[in-house]
Amino acid sequence: MTKSEHVRHFGFLVFPGFPMACLTSAIEPLRAANEITGARGFRWTVLAEERAPVTSSAEVMFEPGATLSEARGLDALFLLSGPTAHFAHPRASIAALRLLARQGVRLGGVSGGVFPLARAGLLADVPVAVHWCYDAAFRAEFPDLDARSEVMRIGRGRVTVAGATAVFDLMLSLIEEDMGPEVMTEVACWFQHPVVRGPDVIQRQPGWRADRTQDTLPVAIARAIGAMGTHVADPLTIADLADRVGLSARQFDRTFRAATGQAPLRYYRMVRMKKARQLVQFSDAPLSEVAEAVGYATTGPLARHYAAEFGLSPQEDRAARNLFREGGTRVRHRAEG
Repeated sequence: MTKSEHVRHFGFLVFPGFPMACLTSAIEPLRAANEITGARGFRWTVLAEERAPVTSSAEVMFEPGATLSEARGLDALFLLSGPTAHFAHPRASIAALRLLARQGVRLGGVSGGVFPLARAGLLADVPVAVHWCYDAAFRAEFPDLDARSEVMRIGRGRVTVAGATAVFDLMLSLIEEDMGPEVMTEVACWFQHPVVRGPDVIQRQPGWRADRTQDTLPVAIARAIGAMGTHVADPLTIADLADRVGLSARQFDRTFRAATGQAPLRYYRMVRMKKARQLVQFSDAPLSEVAEAVGYATTGPLARHYAAEFGLSPQEDRAARNLFREGGTRVRHRAEG
């Protein structure tokens, strides 16, 4: 039984190539909460700009329950997309989003969905949770927005969420708010969801070694890697990094190698290459701008290091990514709850 008689209605606006895991991670806990309580405390509608099937990132096609212009009675609307998504009908769609916001509908971006929301000018003056794999591309396109590394940010009529598990956490918090902690806990246990994270939790990011994430590294090494990440366009020397974490150059090299399995300079280059790859794959920035953004004066060294890390040139990588986005199988799912 819900705490109020109001049935919360969530809309999910999907773009071609949207992350299917984020959609199911949002809907499934709501569905489970309804089933557990025997009451329909939540309902949902999948929306699109047009009444035509939309293919997800998993190449599964979803038929929307309504178009954006038909959205009615929503409590919140979440945009789900990849980072390169653009509105098919910008003027009409952005006007529809602004109208919903004026009506008190909370607007959200999930994973790459923060990009079209930002392009619509609807994330000004609010902190934005950006998935770590899109961070460089987001900061390059929206340098004036407040990009954050938390798993989610909530406030001032906006919700931004960095990934599928974070969406699940968000829905659990909404279930607890409406139906109480007992129902929330039971839903989490249904799906064996281990920990419910709040807005202040920082995203986990992969380290170099397959058995470690950055949050499990020694404090000095984690701090050094953090400095690498914030000094991509203006790389620090290894001596500067050692000094920042209070170690001698020899101690730093030995400790870094033990923790990551790599020399500091080699690791730093990989950090820069990963940022470069984000810009190559998730932006249209020319290669000269990519090079400058990751600390290279010219494109030649960048292209050599890029090919050494990823086995293909930046141009080939961008072309391959664009080709992948154009694929898709046609398995349809009617999506309305």
